[in-house]
Amino acid sequence: MDYLHRIQHVLKQLKSSTPEELRGALISLNTTMKDLKPFLKIDSHKPYYRKLLFQNDEVELLLMNWSDLSCAPHDHGHSSGWIQVISGSTLNTVYRVDKGELPEAYFSRVEQKGSFFFAPRYGVHKMRAKEQELVTLHLYSPPIKEMIVYDLEACAACKVSDQCGAWWPEDQREKVKEWKLREQRVEKTNKLK
Repeated sequence: MDYLHRIQHVLKQLKSSTPEELRGALISLNTTMKDLKPFLKIDSHKPYYRKLLFQNDEVELLLMNWSDLSCAPHDHGHSSGWIQVISGSTLNTVYRVDKGELPEAYFSRVEQKGSFFFAPRYGVHKMRAKEQELVTLHLYSPPIKEMIVYDLEACAACKVSDQCGAWWPEDQREKVKEWKLREQRVEKTNKLK
């Protein structure tokens, strides 16, 4: 069975998409670089090239081939899911976000080839290639809609269209809504110490 048929066979069977079922489905795909080679392209102007491999009302499976650029901090809207590192390694940074304020880095962790890590609903993170040839597979439920991307230097956030990835949109059609954020207040930071 070729890879696209394997995807269809495994993912069409998902009836409810709990985190455990999503991870199990991703594992059962048994994906290798050889499976993904026909779909890989490079976009050196963006953090990654993405290819939608499967989508229905319940789930979507995305392939990402990373450049040497970091993606922007972002959430996955109403979706949650698993990310599998197929090749290379990534530095994944998770952020804390208080409503209306600039996200603050909480922790970073290197994820190596073969690892799986969870992206919770409304959780904010960013990724970048730690070494060349980073390729990742992403399984989300439901398919991503209303993703929010953050520009930390401009203190801004933007809800992006479904066609935009985890970068600040250059095309006005990719911007659904944009707003300014407040910087973290010093007195709030001091209280946490």
